[in-house]
Amino acid sequence: MTFLLVAVNAKYIHSNPAVYSLYAYSEDKYADAMEIAEFTINQRSEDILAQIYERRPDVIGLSCYIWNWEMITKLLDDLPKILPDTDLWLGGPQVSYHPERIFEQYPQLTGIMIGEGESTFRELLEKYQSRDTADFTTVAGLYLSTGFTAQRDITDLDTIPFLYSSTENFRNRIIYYESSRGCPYRCSYCLSSIEKKLRFRSLELVKKELDFFLENKVPQVKFVDRTFNCVHEHAMAIWQYICEHDNGITNFHFEISADILREDEITLLAKMRPGLVQLEIGVQSANPQTLDAICRRMDLARLEEVVASIKKNHNIHQHLDLIAGLPYEDYESFRRSFDRVYAMQPDQLQLGFLKVLSGTPISQQTEEFGIAYTKKPPYEVLYTKWLSYADVIRLKKIEEMVELYYNSNQFVNTLRYLARVFDSPFTMFETLAEYYEQNGYFLNSPSRAYRYEVLLAFAEKYDPGKSVLYADALTCDLYLRENMKTRPAFCRPLTADTYKTFKHDFYRNEERTRKYLPGLSGHDAKALSGMTHIELFSYPVWEDLKEEVKEAGEYYVLFDYSQRDPLTGDARIIPGIRSH
Repeated sequence: MTFLLVAVNAKYIHSNPAVYSLYAYSEDKYADAMEIAEFTINQRSEDILAQIYERRPDVIGLSCYIWNWEMITKLLDDLPKILPDTDLWLGGPQVSYHPERIFEQYPQLTGIMIGEGESTFRELLEKYQSRDTADFTTVAGLYLSTGFTAQRDITDLDTIPFLYSSTENFRNRIIYYESSRGCPYRCSYCLSSIEKKLRFRSLELVKKELDFFLENKVPQVKFVDRTFNCVHEHAMAIWQYICEHDNGITNFHFEISADILREDEITLLAKMRPGLVQLEIGVQSANPQTLDAICRRMDLARLEEVVASIKKNHNIHQHLDLIAGLPYEDYESFRRSFDRVYAMQPDQLQLGFLKVLSGTPISQQTEEFGIAYTKKPPYEVLYTKWLSYADVIRLKKIEEMVELYYNSNQFVNTLRYLARVFDSPFTMFETLAEYYEQNGYFLNSPSRAYRYEVLLAFAEKYDPGKSVLYADALTCDLYLRENMKTRPAFCRPLTADTYKTFKHDFYRNEERTRKYLPGLSGHDAKALSGMTHIELFSYPVWEDLKEEVKEAGEYYVLFDYSQRDPLTGDARIIPGIRSH
């Protein structure tokens, strides 16, 4: 008997901790009866179907989420045709709420595992191994054609074995890890709001498992704890351990509530190696009435203080989230929320849209709030009492601009100058979205290189007479990221003899003195030239100029690609270099 656990992930770099947890929980006794198959939603359904068929499993368990449900339903339509004698089970958040609706649509199902699946799955395996499959009603935590069996007790997290015995299957992929389940908060849009109990894996086990990641130099470990820092002692112990055992490579991602961070936690975070930790902070809205309506308790002023305190140390990537489509948040209210979060200068600003998930409290309030959402996953908001569908479309376009120009971190200096032209950051992205629309760029998205040209044209239109300033800012942004050998058209021509002479003399002198590049002592002038770049600017655009520079000058700047900022990836920049 073979029970095939099937995961269909959003991308190849993702893995599915749910199926690995089910496997680990039963591996001691049923290793020979289980297999795991992982796919992605980008594969053709017929290819996935063929690969499942070739394994000829006796039982199939499909892990279901909003991002893979469309693919899962395609498989459910065809699997019974090619494997008519194979039992089909579903599990996961997509099917754990209102399972009766799933059964009505797919009567070919054997059953659905509700909620936590480790113990339920093990008992199913016992049934199949003993060939006692005539009556699954004795297994708690199932929904069958006859209805719900019984409530299952929550699982002690320490009884779940570590999911990873090796890193072989996770090369170039994100590894997920949980040190807790549940959430103390009751945000009405989140499935975690209906978790039964907050519980933790013991710190002794967590530290031992962190050692595995550190010893294997895993690139990134993403904690899936819903609010990692909800218990101070737990968060402090793990952060302290990570700080003391840093291998110089592994990055750890945490989702936190910033406003409850204590001073000793902030002090500890300040000691971290740049890039060791990254934080995802859900703000969602700056509208007090909205926060109250979604049962979200947050001290926004304290959150701003914490974000600023962490940011000044320039060692931790901060990702702040907003959600459009929440109750009482109209277009102008969202504008204010956006501007307030943008002022915190996060490394990434995620502009998301409300998803009305089955089982959440807000799914029971859609009539009250006038929320309409898509019938199929991801069940995303179409409009509300306060936000029209036209507004949602506008925000979608603004979201794309934020992704391309802000979250890419490729236009930092240019956006800093451009933002001064508009009455708010939101207005800047709003106007940029309109510019894209007018020029057909949403239909024919410009390449990454051409986006610089587009932004320059946009700047020339809304801040005329400063082409050289913006061209300098874009050139600086470009060379901070990469040592371009072919210069884009907007860059200042560098064919003058004075520049060539300066460059030649600089590298010859640097080969001898190592004044600016002491870390590259083993390289001659030609090699130094290849590993760095010299640029001539008219304005010191790398500086946050408080007053407008009216007169152009000549500023020679060295970009050193051998030393990059561990947080941003930007090259080290050395202004004011001399050739002798």
